[in-house]
Amino acid sequence: MFPSDPDVLVIGAGCAGIAAARALAARGRSCIVLEGGSRVGGRAFTESASLGVPFDHGASWLHQADDNPLTPLARALGMTLIDHDAMRDRRLFAFGRLADATERHDFTAAEDAFWTTIDAAARDGTPDRPASIAAPQGGRWDSTVAHWEGAQICAAELSRMSLHDFAATALDGPNLITRDGIGGLVARLAHGLPIRLNARVDRIRWGTRDVTAEGTFGAVTAKAAIVTASTGVLAAGAIAFDPPLPAATQDAIHALPLGLLTKIAFRADHPDAPGMPPFASLRRAVSDDGDRPMSWISRLFGDPLMIAFCGGARAWDIAGNPARAEAEARAEATTVFGARAAAALGRPTVTRWAEDPLFRGAYSHAVPGAQGARAVLATPLADGRLSFAGEACHPRFAATVAGAWFSGTQAAGAVP
Repeated sequence: MFPSDPDVLVIGAGCAGIAAARALAARGRSCIVLEGGSRVGGRAFTESASLGVPFDHGASWLHQADDNPLTPLARALGMTLIDHDAMRDRRLFAFGRLADATERHDFTAAEDAFWTTIDAAARDGTPDRPASIAAPQGGRWDSTVAHWEGAQICAAELSRMSLHDFAATALDGPNLITRDGIGGLVARLAHGLPIRLNARVDRIRWGTRDVTAEGTFGAVTAKAAIVTASTGVLAAGAIAFDPPLPAATQDAIHALPLGLLTKIAFRADHPDAPGMPPFASLRRAVSDDGDRPMSWISRLFGDPLMIAFCGGARAWDIAGNPARAEAEARAEATTVFGARAAAALGRPTVTRWAEDPLFRGAYSHAVPGAQGARAVLATPLADGRLSFAGEACHPRFAATVAGAWFSGTQAAGAVP
């Protein structure tokens, strides 16, 4: 049942919107969640129809799980969580072959040196700058580490990211996964909430007395609103604000663009498919200045899937062209597994976060010089009548479901 005169409108039923709705209910405040799509979860989306087994199109891990608010919620639901780091067989492909033990050791040392250098640079008292300027350069593995930590993990190249924000939002383990998927977890946490699907908001009228959301569903008015749309959607002007948002808020939205991480997930049932064991991962070393390798994860929970990850500029290059994404992933598979194994992979499912007008990308990063933008975007307006929430608003757990959850909860607490 939807309240006829809600206290709060929550725009978006992703992780932040669900967290906000739950927190409002705990405070005894009524709300309606207006979701533009046909499902809940936002960028946490798990489905089994396309590949026959659960597949996380978006969020896949509970990062820094000991401090992650979704970890105890998942356990309270009886969901089994597995430490992927403890089970992962990490492989590195370099120089036309799998790296040997010495090379893997040297690569790990280069990763450690990367973070030592980044953390020191972020604390040296100099103005913010692109993270790429502070990163080690010239070493045998430095370009591979930079590609991995930037495009493949943060969905954007280090040259596009604020050094200070990059250092502040780097997370530790453990990194937990669940057979039900992170999208499955978030969907379960939405059960019983007053969520109206297929209710896309096109305009928000806001002021010091109330807030009205307008769309194809009509208009709904409440005392306050929490907007959890992505910064990609907000920057594109997909939601009009009347009056316009303050310049500082608009600047913060544009300073927190979405990067892109695309997954190309193949069925791997054929006997000739790549022989990597369950939970294994494989990275390919950068071979030259223009090389932007994909990485792989194999057979999570023993399922016959091989998932290629493509991030940053290369992901944007192939966005909207699933045939090209498949071809490039098969070419990567040919390089690291061989032509016969690559040909044995089934037809893939390709994620489409860039093309979807409800998202327009994967998750946010701060551009150089904008290390304070997350706090600005999270600052309530009109004495708390209008707030923004989502992963882009959290200064520590940005780009994760944890950040979205923390942010949604905080926004609910700021409602007058």
